[in-house]
Amino acid sequence: MTLSRFAGYGVAAAIVAMIVAACGGSSSSNNSTGPTGTCTPSTNPNTVVIQGGQVCPQTITIALGGQLTIINNDATTHEMDSDPHPEHSDCPALNQIDFLNPGQTRSSGNLTTARNCGFHDHLSPNNGSLRGTVTIR
Repeated sequence: MTLSRFAGYGVAAAIVAMIVAACGGSSSSNNSTGPTGTCTPSTNPNTVVIQGGQVCPQTITIALGGQLTIINNDATTHEMDSDPHPEHSDCPALNQIDFLNPGQTRSSGNLTTARNCGFHDHLSPNNGSLRGTVTIR
């Protein structure tokens, strides 16, 4: 009985180790793993891809005066707007992206103020996988 109790602890420890390995650490790869699988960033600069229910990458740096482009490679519609929800007043130029059907691509207006701007899916504002940050420099 004592041996089987320790065997149960070993299985539990192995499960915890797998979860920690899957969630922790960093990678030099451009791929990021989200709740529904691997997200492959675009090779185009200033571009965020929505796929598998997540934005990829979730942080991006854009030169002053540049535009953010979002490609919706997801199976559902998304409405990408500036933080905070529901005012969308942080970086109004991001609000030009707005409504994206599957397969659509849209760009923001020119981002002319050096700062960090958050963006989110207005249709799912509390979903952290559909939130991101643009650093404008």
